[in-house]
This record gives sequence, C-alpha cells and structure tokens, in this order.
Amino acid sequence: MTKPWSPSSWRSCPISQVPDYPDAGVLSGVESTLASYPPLVFAGEARNLRKQLAAVCEGKAFLLQGGDCAESFAEFSADNIRDTFRVLLQMAAVLTYAGGMPVVKVGRIAGQFAKPRSAPTEEIGGRALPSYRGDIINGIEFEDGARVPTPERMLRAYGQSAATLNLLRAFAQGGYADLHNVHRWTLGFISDSPEGERYKALADRITDAIAFMEACGVTPATAPQLRQVDFYTSHEALLLAYEQALTRVDSTTGDWYDTSAHMIWIGDRTRDPDGAHIEFCRGVKNPIGLKCGPSLSADGLLRLIDRLNPDNIPGRLTLICRFGAGKVGDHLPGLIRTVEREGRKVVWSCDPMHGNTVKAGNGYKTRPVDRILREVREFFEVHKAEGTHAGGVHFELTGQNVTECLGGAQAITEGDLSSRYHTHCDPRLNASQALELAFQVAEGIRLERRERAQSDAA
Repeated sequence: MTKPWSPSSWRSCPISQVPDYPDAGVLSGVESTLASYPPLVFAGEARNLRKQLAAVCEGKAFLLQGGDCAESFAEFSADNIRDTFRVLLQMAAVLTYAGGMPVVKVGRIAGQFAKPRSAPTEEIGGRALPSYRGDIINGIEFEDGARVPTPERMLRAYGQSAATLNLLRAFAQGGYADLHNVHRWTLGFISDSPEGERYKALADRITDAIAFMEACGVTPATAPQLRQVDFYTSHEALLLAYEQALTRVDSTTGDWYDTSAHMIWIGDRTRDPDGAHIEFCRGVKNPIGLKCGPSLSADGLLRLIDRLNPDNIPGRLTLICRFGAGKVGDHLPGLIRTVEREGRKVVWSCDPMHGNTVKAGNGYKTRPVDRILREVREFFEVHKAEGTHAGGVHFELTGQNVTECLGGAQAITEGDLSSRYHTHCDPRLNASQALELAFQVAEGIRLERRERAQSDAA
C-alpha cells in the first residue's frame, strides 16, 4: 500500500543534493515566514497548464520550455526578464507558424535558483570550499562566508520570483505579446544575423496572415489569442524546504499544490523512487517533469511513473530526456516502447543541453550547438520511427548577448567564450542560437504532421 502523503512526509526519506544549514533554528524560522506568504501561482493556473499538456500528450500541441540555467540575484532586472521572454515569444512564433501546431509556453524562470552539483566541494588553487548550489542557497564568490548555506536567501528568492511573475503576467496579458508586435520582439544584437533575417522573413508572413484574418473579421477583439498568451513558470524542485513552505491546499478542490511554480521537475540526480524528491512531488497536483538520463532503465521508469502518476492523468507527467548527441537511439526507443506497451500517458520532451556539456581547451564549460541540434534531430527521428509524438523541448537560454555555447550561425569559437561568458552555472544558448534551434524543431514538427496526415489518409 502507498504510505500516506503530507507536505512534510519527504523529511522521513533519504535525500541528496541538499545544503547543510549550520543553524536549524534560523532555517525553521525562515520556513515559517515563507509559509505565511501569499502563493506565487494559483492552483487554477496549474490545472490549466495540465490541460494544455494533455493536448501535447494527444499529439495536438507542442511544449516549449526554456530559460535560465540558474537565476541570480546580481542579474535581476526588468530588461533581462523582458529579453528572455521575448526570445521565447520568437521561438513560439516560429514553432506555431512554421510547425503549424499550438505551443505551450513554459519558462525556466521565477524560481530556478537551486542547482544540483556533481561534488559537495570544489577546489581552486589547492583550497576547497562547499560547492555553489545556486543563489537561493549560497553565494557564487569563492569565499568562506559566501559559500555557507544561508536560509534567509530563500526569502530573497521568493521576493525576486514574485516581482518576476508580476512582470511576466503584464507582458503576457498586457499587449506586449500581441502578434502585431512580432517584428518588435527581435533583439538588436541579432537583427542582422542569419537567424535574425530568417525570423524577419517569417514575421513578414505572419503579419500578412494577420492582415488577411482581420480583413475576414478575425481581430484581437474577437480572438484574444492574437493579443495575449498563456505563459507558465517552472523550476527544479530541489530545495524541498522552500517547496514545502509554499505548498498549500486549494480551497476549490481540497488538493495540495506547490504554489512556487506552475510546473516543477525532478532532476536526474534526485529521481530515487524511494527518495525525498519523488516523495514530495508525488503528492502535489502540479504538472511534474522527470529528467530521464542514460542510467534510467525501462523498468525504473515505470516504477517512477507509478509513483508520480498512478491515475495515468494526461498532462500530469512530462518525461524530459537528456542522453547526449549520438546516444538517443541507444536509450530512448526502449523507454518509449515500454511506456506505450503499458498505456501510460506522458509528454515526451527533449533536453539537448545537459548531455552535451564539454570543457573547452581554455577551461570553459561549454556546449557545442551542433551537438545540441543533433540530439534534437535524433529525438524526432526516434519518435518518427516509433510512431509517437515528439512533444517538446527543454533548454537553457538567455536574452543576453552571451558567448557560452560553441558554434551556431554566429560561429562562436573557444577564443570567443571569454568575451561574454556570464552564466552562474551552465552555458546557455543566446537568442540567435535559440532561434536556430526553433527553426530546426519547427521542421521536425512539420515532418511529423505530414507523416501523420499521410498515415490518416491511407
């Protein structure tokens, strides 16, 4: 029998990737303060996202999930939030128009502060300190005081998330996302780039289509989808003390929701079926993501699905696959066949970032764009061969003009990395590279739709 769940039942389970706070009393006080704060998102919004993800399950929509690797306190600004949002709008426009399918838009934003680490300490010049685990836990500066886990950082993360959500809602609903602005979303530094020119041509076609629809009487007044978008937030549910403090009972259904984000996910390092992170996530009704790496077996995946979605609710569970270029065919087909055989309802999404991280010759951690694009192609090819829906992509990007990932249309080299390498953790795609990814994904969606139409006609 499944043991009873409560927001705190994870505390009796084995746990990894959590900080060792030096003062339990201070931690408890911060948790109590957070528990008294208003929710950041609402249960009804999370339910709406689940319904939209259910359409992805059925092959009728596509999930676009992206944003910062790790949000920081230092880079928090309205301009950075706007620029990340506008890149996601551009990508969604490409996917919707060129791919011909509704796009569910989910940001890695307004809560993506905590990061798992491969080692508890890091060493520089023979000196070892606790690893940086994200601004919600400790500081990135390689100093004794900065690396001490500090509970009060959770309060600052909450405040930044609330302000970010406030601005995102204004952008999404207040006119900025109006398709009449499709040309204005282009960031200045990519306007003359190859991908910028390609996007401009597509935006011209969208503008012509809007003019045609308005001539037929379809206007923003009659079709609100032309002037506003649904935009959701997500992050990895890593710091469970923070997640528990923001978990509330929905007054309309009596169900528990984690109100820190609309969607939360479990990382590849914390998906122990008997561990604390699975225990916490199985009890909240938010849409849940599960990172699936090379070490996950088909039987292991079924066990996790049983824990996280025992009622087989479409849109509840998104499987975010991260294998690395050249390895998708070794791992993904077996997982798909097992899930299909058992009749489980899931969204299949591709994370082409985390399996393609390398260290450049000059010591910078980076990701070659050609490997990222290759993994996405392999993801679509496998789903085409299996007759299943390649349902989404999950990636790390920024609207800033960074040089963190190698290659792409800008041909960023190892020598370029040092010029604008700003990430607090992992390398991110810049806007031009993100658009390059969007056009490739759109082609994959278009080919899948064509195959399906031909199959239906036969």
